Amino acid sequence: MTDDRDKVEFAPAALDRTAPFYVAGHSGLAGSAVWRALEGAGFTRLVGRRSSELDLRDRDAVLTFMREARPRYVVLAAAKVGGILANSTYPVDFLSENLRIQTNVMDAALEVGVERLVFLGSSCIYPKFAEQPIREDSLLTGLLEPTNDAYAIAKIAGIMQVQAVRRQYGLPWISAMPTNLYGPNDNFSPMGSHVLPALIRRYDEAVRSGAETVTNWGSGNPRREFMHADDLAAAILHLMEHYDGPEHVNVGTGSDVTIREIAEAIAAAVGFTGATEWDTSKPDGTPQKLLDVTKLRQSGWEATIDLPEGLRRTIDWYQSRGEAVRG
Repeated sequence: MTDDRDKVEFAPAALDRTAPFYVAGHSGLAGSAVWRALEGAGFTRLVGRRSSELDLRDRDAVLTFMREARPRYVVLAAAKVGGILANSTYPVDFLSENLRIQTNVMDAALEVGVERLVFLGSSCIYPKFAEQPIREDSLLTGLLEPTNDAYAIAKIAGIMQVQAVRRQYGLPWISAMPTNLYGPNDNFSPMGSHVLPALIRRYDEAVRSGAETVTNWGSGNPRREFMHADDLAAAILHLMEHYDGPEHVNVGTGSDVTIREIAEAIAAAVGFTGATEWDTSKPDGTPQKLLDVTKLRQSGWEATIDLPEGLRRTIDWYQSRGEAVRG
C-alpha cells in the first residue's frame, strides 16, 4: 500500500450482482443476515471464511486471503462481541482483538482496491448520558459507559479508519452503527450473550427445568432498542447503494422498551409462568440507548420487522437448535 495513489471517486449506485463480495464474519449474527440478504438480492459470488479457516487477527493471513479473493465489495461484520459481563471482565481482549480485526481487513481491502466497504460498529460508541434519541453527532461528546468502553473505543477507531480512507483515497467506504441486534445465529452462551439472547436462554431453561423463579441482572428499568438482524442486513444493502458520506449512519428502529418489558415478553413467549426477580446489586449499564434514525429514514429506508414478530422468529430458531446453540 502506498500513499501516492490517485484518489478514485464513486457515486452511490446499484452494486454489480456478479462481482466478488466478501462478508467478514459471515457466520455470526449480523454477517449471516447480510449473507442471506445478499443471496436473496441475487449476488452470485459471495465469499466467506469461518474463524477456523481464516484468523482475522493474523495480518499476513488476511493480506494473503484478500489478494487471492480480490473482492470488489466488503461488509466488515466480524468482531469480538459480548454482553456486560464479558466486556467488563475482558476489556483488553475486546480492545486488542477488535482493533486487529478491523485494521487488518481494512488495510488489506485498501491494498487490493475494494471499491465499497461497510464497517459495522455499535451504538455503544456514544456517551453514557447522551441526549436521547442519540444523533450521529453525539459521538465523542461525553464519557463512555465504563462496562464496555474498551469495545467502544475499538469501534470508534474503525469509524476513523473509514473516514481516513475517504479523505486520503476518495473511496466511498461508509460506517453503520447498529442498535442492539438479535435473531438467528446470535450468541446464547452464558458468558458471551447480550441481554436479549441471555433472557431467551434463561426463561427457556426455567421452563425446561420447572424452575419457579428467574433472576435477572439490574433493576429492569434501562430502556433498549432492539432490531432484528434481517432488518440490519436490508439496511446495509440499501446504504451501500444509496449513501456516500463521511459521517457514520445510525441503524435502528426508532423505538425502545425497558429491559423489564422485554423480559416479560420473552417469558410469555416461552411459556414461563413463574416469578421474575431483579438483582439490583448487578450493573444496569447505560440508562437509555435509543438511536435517532432520521438520517437513515431520509435515505429511504425503515425497519419492517416488529419486536413481537422478531422475538417469535428468534425463539423458534433457538428452540429448534437445542444444545447446539447453548454454548
